Amino acid sequence: MPSFDVVSEADMIEVKNAVEQSNKEITTRFDFKGSSAKVEQKDTELTAFADSDFQLSQVRDVLTNKLAKRKVDVRFLDEGKIEKIGGDKVKQVIKVKNGIETEDAKKIVKVIKESKMKVQASIQGESVRVTGAKRDDLQAAMAMLRKDVPEMPLEFNNFRD
Repeated sequence: MPSFDVVSEADMIEVKNAVEQSNKEITTRFDFKGSSAKVEQKDTELTAFADSDFQLSQVRDVLTNKLAKRKVDVRFLDEGKIEKIGGDKVKQVIKVKNGIETEDAKKIVKVIKESKMKVQASIQGESVRVTGAKRDDLQAAMAMLRKDVPEMPLEFNNFRD
């Protein structure tokens, strides 16, 4: 029985490269000279540091541009609130989401069931497995999910015939 998995995973190697490129650009830019602006990464958590709220927004812009150039969808980023750290310095924690949360998985299953397609969807941990009798049905389900769930960066892998 043909099947595929719907997942939502960021390429962490590309994220790491984007963070390194962002830091390189920040150190060479004139408007950041003499400031403590930088981006640090710990696993799936990025932390942006800057001297002011405006500089922090500039650091985030540089980071999102580098991520976009490396084909990492910015919808993976979950920005936390801006915190003050000593003096006038600020930081912001940005989490990189991996996996599909339960409520989003339920929404995907609901979209597939409401479409009346000849495929079944089941939640399996942080992914959704879609099975069907024909390969064409599965490809139609992929196209429908891309169109009907635009708020999530979905990927389709583990396609089995």
